Amino acid sequence: MRIYPAIDIQDGNCVRLLQGRFSDVTVYGNNPVEMAKKWESLGGEFLHVVDLDGARHGHSYNAEIIKNICSALQIPVQTGGGIRTMEDIEKKLSCGVSRVIIGTKAVSDAEFVKRAVDRYGDKIVIGIDAKDSMVAIEGWEAVSEFTAIDFAKKMEALGVCNIVYTDIATDGTLKGSNVSAMQEMASAVSMNVIASGGIGAPEHIRALSPTGVEGVIIGRALYTGAVTLEEAIKIGKGE
Repeated sequence: MRIYPAIDIQDGNCVRLLQGRFSDVTVYGNNPVEMAKKWESLGGEFLHVVDLDGARHGHSYNAEIIKNICSALQIPVQTGGGIRTMEDIEKKLSCGVSRVIIGTKAVSDAEFVKRAVDRYGDKIVIGIDAKDSMVAIEGWEAVSEFTAIDFAKKMEALGVCNIVYTDIATDGTLKGSNVSAMQEMASAVSMNVIASGGIGAPEHIRALSPTGVEGVIIGRALYTGAVTLEEAIKIGKGE
């Protein structure tokens, strides 16, 4: 499994939310670029960056910071938050990111996803955020009518190769991933499934190894020191 260190940006800061609540935020630094360089220096192979302001308001707030992150790193970066138009995708790719994550817009406009995949191929990632197995949207503040599995299959049929699957109930809790949900998703589709939410200890990463997920996003646990990136990478490699 590949380990994806996470940087969530809000108001220019590195933050973590608890279960997606914008009212429950912890700031872990005011320099996302330096944080990104730290994760790269510790062996990070692929960085996961979320523009929380963009996710909440529907358009990018932090493009300049993301561009600076990409310029400072040798490793690839994937990013999401507020991606609503083809122009948004193009702007993110022009910042130097390797993959762009589409969330809310994918739920409301499958044709948009099809156009994006046709043009950009595997540079397009779909973010599937589940609340009680249903797909959440609008920065996790609303819920759609799709189950996570059904929506994933719909995206696969459109040619999507990679999804980031987040269980909102576990996100930021450090109590472990929803392993059964991740295994169910990985078994239901042939896409690469990147698991997100709940990692708080080395054993939580090990628990995901048999599920078939391609990678694991780790956020709060790295910032609190509950898990070191070096340790996480070793576990991901089966060491």
